[in-house]
Amino acid sequence: MNFISLLMLAVGLSMDAFAVAVCKGLALKKITFRHALIVGLWFGIFQALMPLLGYLLAAQFRDAIAAYDHWIAFILLVLIGGNMIREAVFEKEEAETDGALSFRSMLPLAVATSIDALAVGVTFAFLDVRIVPSVTLIGVTTLILSMIGVKAGSLFGAKYEKKAEVLGGVILILLGVKTLLEHLGVI
Repeated sequence: MNFISLLMLAVGLSMDAFAVAVCKGLALKKITFRHALIVGLWFGIFQALMPLLGYLLAAQFRDAIAAYDHWIAFILLVLIGGNMIREAVFEKEEAETDGALSFRSMLPLAVATSIDALAVGVTFAFLDVRIVPSVTLIGVTTLILSMIGVKAGSLFGAKYEKKAEVLGGVILILLGVKTLLEHLGVI
């Protein structure tokens, strides 16, 4: 996977965290750099750890399913992307708007926004990916976008939250299609 594809994947995965960070920005009365950094670190660290965990688990089965690995990567990325779009478009549930930045508040959010990254880590085990630089890029991208999300939430409100989630889903689907087409020799 080349750098541009990996960066697009990192941005796509970051969109859930970005949307929740926007809500945190809405809920916080006064935004400081420290607030944005706390949110960014929580989301960035979990967004990096989950694909590493998925990679380590799936790497144990890599040889057994090597003939189907491109299909697995395609299906997982399309399902994750499709689910992000479905949630953004069809679910009426409001996102977390609590301004608390405590362990008790942030841990469930960090885990929930990084579950998709766990599945992406599984696909990494079947692709040509250097795992440490890849998860580092995902973590740093999420950290930066989450910090921007906190600030954007305080400035613009939730206007772009759903659009960000849809964009993230579309990016993941396109990467899944690209992975399959590359393996089939189409591109």
